[in-house]
This record gives sequence, structure tokens and C-alpha cells, in this order.
Amino acid sequence: MIVFRDPQEVPEDFGHSVVAIGKFDGVHAGHRAVIRRLKQVAEESGLRTVAVTFDRNPLAVLRPDRCPENVVTVERKLELLSELELDATLLLTFDAEFAARSAEEFVTSILVGALGVSTVLVGEDFRFGRGGVGTPALLRELGPKHGFTVEVVDDVFLGGSDRRVSSTWIRELLMDGDVTTAARVLDRNVDVRGEVVHGLKRGRELGFPTANLSASVDSFVPGDGVYAGWLVDHETGIRHRAAISVGTNPTFDDVLERQVEAHVLGETDLDLYGHDVTVEFVERLRGMVAFEGIEKLKSQMATDVTDAERVLAASRS
Repeated sequence: MIVFRDPQEVPEDFGHSVVAIGKFDGVHAGHRAVIRRLKQVAEESGLRTVAVTFDRNPLAVLRPDRCPENVVTVERKLELLSELELDATLLLTFDAEFAARSAEEFVTSILVGALGVSTVLVGEDFRFGRGGVGTPALLRELGPKHGFTVEVVDDVFLGGSDRRVSSTWIRELLMDGDVTTAARVLDRNVDVRGEVVHGLKRGRELGFPTANLSASVDSFVPGDGVYAGWLVDHETGIRHRAAISVGTNPTFDDVLERQVEAHVLGETDLDLYGHDVTVEFVERLRGMVAFEGIEKLKSQMATDVTDAERVLAASRS
């Protein structure tokens, strides 16, 4: 997938395209439905597939007091879009200058001028242009004038739920530690990626060595607790079964920041320091609690390992 970070980077001979526009935060099941439809339309017409998105949530500029934390970083978003085999993504810089552009200028300079758009796909709640005056209805008005059609993609709902798939819902689920439902909304396992760094080595002292992720990770970290999941070592390509802890470990009082740490099941001498890894969450086993004494903590950790083995044996993914 080609990534353009400015409309001027799109070559003049890029050709006509089918374009989907959105924040694509998390690239969740709703976004994936839009992309599937995008690819279907493009295949029928022999055109290129392009996602148009932004380098930040527009609220970070328009209403920073109301801007939520991203589900994934911008680079992770681009990785996820790339996995969907698009031809290109145009990543627009959403700053004060961009926010001041009129809705028609957005259409003429970016969609028509840079991308040669033939069909535009958006959600019903899509807004664009200065003051948010641009709507799907306005796009439909402008379409005949500029030679493109507009398709509004319906919201996606999970089976058994009357709530539409959204990044807001995903954040709520992750804060509650409900990674199982979040995975259904995302249409993929919840995961975070980072570098394994040195910690206090307390897990090793307790007989359960852990790989501690750096504070800088690429996705929204689930709520405090213990989880069953996987650790993917990008240095070796090996996918390890793991029991994962998120939090500050309240049994001790010397961990000041939330940590993601993973104990690889069945391994006591695995050296992962400095490795680039992804930790995938499959199921929450329990909340984070303080134990009265080391022995009770060790006993619970042994139970956590057993529970993680059971969950992962059943999930097989």
C-alpha cells in the first residue's frame, strides 16, 4: 500500500479511484465493512482503492477538551489499513489551516484534483469542511458537478447487540477489560506492540519471569487485570502462549506507572530484552488486587497460568 502524506504527493498519472473517508481509528469491524464495499466497487469498475484519513482526531484541533485517546497510533492505523490490501492511503494533516478549508475546496482539491475520485464512500455521520458543514447530502449535490457518485455505508451492528460498532464503544470495552467483546467489535484480537525493556525482575524472583513492554506502545491498553493471550516475538516470528498482567501490581508499592508484562507459558529462561513484540489479549482472567503476602501472590500466579493455559487451549488462535 502506498502512503501519501500530502495530496501533492499523488502523481498525476495515479488514475481514477474509489475513495473511503474516515478517521479509521482502530480499523474496526465497521471500517472493514466500508473497505470491503470499497474494494467491491473498485473491482467492478477497474479503479484504484484509496482510504483518506487524518493524522489525528479532528477534535484534537477543534475541541481538544473533548478529544478522546486514540484506539491505535497513526502508524498502527496505517499498518492495519495496509493489511486490507488497499492501493493507497492519503494521510491528511489535520491542523488549523486544514480545518479552515471550505467543504467544496476539500472536494475539488483533494477528492477530485488529487485522487480523480469516481465514487466516494462515507458513513452517515461523516462531516467535513469549515464548521463541519459538509455532509453526505452535500457530497451528493457536488457529485454530478464533479463527476463522482456517493455511497453512504450503513452502520454495522454485532449479532445480538443494538449498539453500532464504533471507536467509542471499543474504548469503553477496553477500559472495562472486556477484550473478548472488543475483539468482536474490532474484528481482530486486541493487541499492543512495544519493545521489551528491563523491569524490577520481580516476576523472575517469584518464579514467573515476565517480558515488560516499554511505556510507549501503539494501541490503547486494556484496563488493569490479568489476561490470557499471546506474545508475538517479531525478532524470531514465534508466537508464544502467555499470561499477561496490566497495572501497577498493588501488592508492592514501588511500581509507579501502569505496565504491560507477559509471562510466556512454560518458559523460564527466555531472553526477550530489546525485542520488538506484540502482546495479544484473548480473555480477562481477573481484576488486579493486592495480596497479603508473597506466598498468596505466588499461589494466585500459578492459578493464573493454569487458567491461561485452559483459555488458550480452547481458543486455538
